[in-house]
Amino acid sequence: MTATAITTTASWAGAQPHVVVIGAGIAGLTAALRLRRAGARVTQITKGLGGIQLGQGSIDILGYAPERVERPLDAIEAFAAANPEHPYARIGVDAVRAGVDFLREAAGEDLLVGDPERNVNLPTAVGAVRPTALVTPTMTAGELHDGLKLVIIGVAQLKDFHPMLIAQNLERTTLPDGGKVSARAVMTDFEPRQNEYDATGLTFARALDDPKTRRTFAEGIKGFVNEGETVGLPAILGEEDHKAAFAEISQIIGAPVFEIPALPPCVPGMRLNEALVKAVKDARVEFILGTKVTGFTAGPDGRLASVTASTAGHRREIAADAFVLAAGGFESGALKLDSHGHVLDTVLGLPLTLPEGVDEDHLVTDKYWGVAQPLFKVGVAVDDSMKVVADGKPVYDNVYAAGGVIAGATRWQEKSGEGIALGSAVKATDAILASLPVVAASAASPTAERN
Repeated sequence: MTATAITTTASWAGAQPHVVVIGAGIAGLTAALRLRRAGARVTQITKGLGGIQLGQGSIDILGYAPERVERPLDAIEAFAAANPEHPYARIGVDAVRAGVDFLREAAGEDLLVGDPERNVNLPTAVGAVRPTALVTPTMTAGELHDGLKLVIIGVAQLKDFHPMLIAQNLERTTLPDGGKVSARAVMTDFEPRQNEYDATGLTFARALDDPKTRRTFAEGIKGFVNEGETVGLPAILGEEDHKAAFAEISQIIGAPVFEIPALPPCVPGMRLNEALVKAVKDARVEFILGTKVTGFTAGPDGRLASVTASTAGHRREIAADAFVLAAGGFESGALKLDSHGHVLDTVLGLPLTLPEGVDEDHLVTDKYWGVAQPLFKVGVAVDDSMKVVADGKPVYDNVYAAGGVIAGATRWQEKSGEGIALGSAVKATDAILASLPVVAASAASPTAERN
């Protein structure tokens, strides 16, 4: 294995400040793009494609607190006051709003629409009712309301989508406003490729990018739809050409159509991920895929000096002025519970914070069907600028955190994951930009450009 040392700080005369972002989920991509647009040089290191494509392509701000939330931005302040250890207590509603607005602009209206002030209720792949804030346009017709008539249509070759389950559960569910919907199920046959009887959602989506294939698909569905019904389909209506695919399929069917995301990897999440990665690359962020951070060097001044980025057969030492840890939590392997019951940050070796009153021996309990396991709230502690702290003091003066690595939230239960990611990315990038005043000048007239 070889090692390459690359001096990449702003120590050169006229060089732009350099920031390393670790991770390429929604927090990492937002941070990288925001820093780059402000004029910083950015290197983004990620071992994989990020978690966006595992999500449903929608943006959760706050769905439960713990009761169902109708107006997520309005609810954040009270929720944070009642939960002072939660990330929202340090992020604040203004940063969340700014992050959502930034993402919506970066993604565009073809991928994200809606009002972050109001949650909409959409059906899930098991027929539950899910509150979320921003959605892809292909989901908007699925907003559940009293009197809605649904036909849920599945495809036999797509084994992970069960229209009967969805329809039956929706039929028996009382909506948050007290209303009811009617729903029935239809199963069709359609081979995305000849003789393919067990296909993925992505295979279907790529097949439906072809105009001839999607016309055949839509004509086959049209006859199953009764007057006045809204059509729920699996989230497979095109990948690269999804806007045209959705429009043409809806036009042929002649009824409102919406997509229901199924098991990950999820096509709407893939669309959003591809758009954001493209935006980051177009902004000339140095995007290093398939690479892990395997080491770091701390300077004598209380700052992190560099990280070691390792890929097959090669190591690269990358020095920078600031670092953003946005590598996710346990789900991405950035946090780990080892065989001795110790919790670890596997990226930068940062100290972790446990839930108040819980020690390492009780992070996982035998109450599997009760409250969420304390383990889910483990992460790094941060101050109001998202700088990583221990005992109230910065671990390094130039290391910040964003997203799922921050302690204190049960994101999947609260439906708060994207709101935390976006708000913390805004707070971290604002703090970095304020600490590197050269950025403002270099944004106007970049010099020593190396990205």
